[in-house]
Parts: sequence; structure tokens; C-alpha cells
Amino acid sequence: MSYIRHKAEESLEDYLETILILSRRLSVVRSIDVATELDYSKPSVSVAMKNLKNRGYITVSEEGYLHLTKEGQIIAESVYERHTLLTDWLVHLGVDPKVAANDACKMEHDITPESYEAMKKCILPILGRD
Repeated sequence: MSYIRHKAEESLEDYLETILILSRRLSVVRSIDVATELDYSKPSVSVAMKNLKNRGYITVSEEGYLHLTKEGQIIAESVYERHTLLTDWLVHLGVDPKVAANDACKMEHDITPESYEAMKKCILPILGRD
């Protein structure tokens, strides 16, 4: 049961991260934009958006525009930071960028905050970001 719950949480984090990324690229973000970005079906995204809205992570305007709430923004930025740092580190180690991004996506959800912060302290200087 905890595995299923965990996978559900990963999915929600991926949706929040995608909304964040799209909001930086587009003037407005709609469910169809999320579906296109993730290559998911419109009905799947619609269910996920309803779930995110019910949890208080997003709001949806009358026009269908998606906006992260403060809590949703915090989660999305945290996931995005982990994803970006882990991807950059793997690329630095010589991993193909596409493989690195896919691996980072898997790692970003499972790493504990304690381990991530320890890795971050070591990785940032290596990447010249200290």
C-alpha cells in the first residue's frame, strides 16, 4: 500500500514541477499544455489537476488557467531544484543528458532531504555553484 501511495505522490510532484516549468515558458498554463508536455492523455491530466486542486496545490481560473498555490509552488520548486542539480551532476560525470534527466527524475523523488542536502554540499562546488 505504501508503494502505491508513494508512486501517487511522485506523480503529483511531476505535475507540479511541469506546471512550474511551463509557467516560466508560457504566459498561461492550461491542462492541455501539461498533457502535451508530459505526453499524457487529456483525461489523465484532468483527473490529476482535480486532485491537485482538491489538495490545495493549484487553483484553476474560470478560463481553465492553472496557477500554483504557495504550497504547490514550494513543492514544485523543491522538486525542480533536485531535478536540475542531479541532472547537471550526472552530465558532469559524463552521463548522456537525456539519460541524466531521466535518472534524475527517478532520484529526485526517492532521496531523503538529509541525503539530498549532503549531496548538494558536495555537488555545488564541483559544478562551480558554491
